[in-house]
Amino acid sequence: MDAPIGHFDTALPAPDALGELTAPVAAAVRDWGGSVPADQIVYVDTDPQWADTAVFVQHYGQELLEKSANCVVVAGKRGGGTTLAACVVLSTTRVDVNGVVRRQLGARKASFASMDTATGESGMEYGGITPIGLPTGWPLLIDSAVVDLPYVLVGSGRRRGKLLVPGKAFAELPGAVVLEGLGAA
Repeated sequence: MDAPIGHFDTALPAPDALGELTAPVAAAVRDWGGSVPADQIVYVDTDPQWADTAVFVQHYGQELLEKSANCVVVAGKRGGGTTLAACVVLSTTRVDVNGVVRRQLGARKASFASMDTATGESGMEYGGITPIGLPTGWPLLIDSAVVDLPYVLVGSGRRRGKLLVPGKAFAELPGAVVLEGLGAA
């Protein structure tokens, strides 16, 4: 199979690559119920040494820079409680944590979650967190620019490998809220 974007040696429909995914991501692909068929989500094998975005696009295709998204875990605090959420923005932007995220979560303070919290709570590897397979009940904030793309490159739950996901599929994920301006330049 050829990848819909980028230049990868190995590209498989995600349902055929469950063994390459972390348990929560594999379960989400196996139980997929969105309007986009699960086999349109593509797993591509990538080398972890090229995981950094700048190096990644040099190796796998410069066009991926505009078609890649980052998924980061944030913690919103209000009173004594903390709400974990995931944010998905294009890799050319930064998450507006202190503005859009804080307001959306109704938090007094919002910040990036620690690496231990992000990996421990998501069941995914740092640098590979993906919006597919996040814990039930987490808000999933997605920049509208991500949803508008035909295909978006995101993590696979591991540092090795990525997922190519039709943009509109992100809006159908559990807990998804599509927001304008979540990703700031």
